Amino acid sequence: MDKPAALFRYSPDRKGERPREHLKTFAGFLQADAYAGFERLYASDRKPAPITPVACWAHARRKLNDIYKADPNSAALEGLQMIGELYDVERQIVREPADFRRKARKLSKLKALDFFAWADDVLSRASARSPLAEALRYAVKLKPQLLAYTDDGRLEIDNNPAENALRGIAVGRKNWMFAGADCGGERAAAMYSLLETAKLNGINPQEWLADVLDRIGKGHPINRIDELLPWNWATPQA
Repeated sequence: MDKPAALFRYSPDRKGERPREHLKTFAGFLQADAYAGFERLYASDRKPAPITPVACWAHARRKLNDIYKADPNSAALEGLQMIGELYDVERQIVREPADFRRKARKLSKLKALDFFAWADDVLSRASARSPLAEALRYAVKLKPQLLAYTDDGRLEIDNNPAENALRGIAVGRKNWMFAGADCGGERAAAMYSLLETAKLNGINPQEWLADVLDRIGKGHPINRIDELLPWNWATPQA
């Protein structure tokens, strides 16, 4: 199984040209929210190839959960229960190989289609301006992208690992506010990439980085640098 890794890229703003530049040579799947800046990445004439969008069920669930917390009697509860059944399947197959997951998700696809049928029915009766209608329109608009994971065992039901990796930045930037300069932002992105990759692989990032810097300082051979990657690293013996 491929090892998980995190890659952070710095940009000075949220313009759509930033992800297009970062991903200019990439072709594959992109699991993300509905940020408008990604739209041109999905264009059929994009080179080297269009990126396939995959939506996140956690985002769809969060909108319904906010409504349910405000009004426990809301119809949002039924939607949450249906999404919960999708996650029940995932918990049973989380460590299985891709082909096994794809086959198991045939049931998930049926459950997801039931969810969208329910959403269409609720939308036909709910006030168009209600929070529930807004939440369901979000999900229905992304129906193909939300269903994508059910046809490919390599994909995940949500992008929570990426969201969790970003949480430290979202909280921290309220404290330190600025990177000082673009070069500072780029260096911070590089450091976050290293530390979050260590965490994704179950490695204590402080211990790992301290040991790696020490080994490099002592002349660790450049042609054996792969030995220091988090998934290859062995805790130094006392």
